[in-house]
Amino acid sequence: MAPTETPPPPTPTFLKLSYPAPRVLLIRMDRPKDLNAMSTAAQWEMDSVWKWFDLEPLLSVAIITGTGRAFSAGADLKEWNNSMSDEADPKTRMGNAPAFKPLSRRLGKKPVIAAVNGLAMGGGCEFVVNCDLVVAAEDAYFGLPEVKRGIAAIGGALPRLIRSIGLQRASEFALTGRNATAQEMFQWGIVNKVVPKEQVVDEAIRYAELIAKNSPDAIVCTRAGLRQGWETASVERAVEWTLEKEFAELQRGENMVEGLKAFAEKREPRWKASKL
Repeated sequence: MAPTETPPPPTPTFLKLSYPAPRVLLIRMDRPKDLNAMSTAAQWEMDSVWKWFDLEPLLSVAIITGTGRAFSAGADLKEWNNSMSDEADPKTRMGNAPAFKPLSRRLGKKPVIAAVNGLAMGGGCEFVVNCDLVVAAEDAYFGLPEVKRGIAAIGGALPRLIRSIGLQRASEFALTGRNATAQEMFQWGIVNKVVPKEQVVDEAIRYAELIAKNSPDAIVCTRAGLRQGWETASVERAVEWTLEKEFAELQRGENMVEGLKAFAEKREPRWKASKL
């Protein structure tokens, strides 16, 4: 059986895609000489992959990791510097609001697990903050050093950090620009598990398999409820929104019927591709 129904978009410059388990997509950022820093072309590549992933019916969860000693050093500051020159068109400056939404601001339908194999700085750290689960190598470290470069972490991490770790810890982290270890991020609740470096991708795959064996529809609906609770001010309104949209769609699908029937018949469910 093919891992997907539709072919993935081309990824010639930055990403390598593979399928380590059923319904699981592994995305590897692959610019190791540049610490997997992201150019504008790389960001567009990622944007197309995330859109395809959400629409591909045979995939339920994705993992993102990096090649070499870095998860990602964030934005390509050399490109950013060039875009700020007097000769450059101000409309094309790298810091302008992009036409795409990076992973750090992705809403999406399906969960993404960060397998942080090394340093995660700037935009790379912002990616991690917005992922649904995070596995980190023991020697990984994280930082938002933008304040030290005269810029700001505008990729979405600042309000999300406040929701996850509180104003004072978020302020310490973002305003000082200091690095935080994997163990510290675990204590703060950003990282789910810290493992030896050579185990980081395997552990992320293990989590992905635990998720992917469940109903594809229920995965989408459950994540929507979690995200609404994280992103909206009212807990009860988040429940109402999820009931009105994703749960209503879940009840119309085949997988809810199959899951309940399989439980009653004491057998493993046979899930269909999600239509949510």
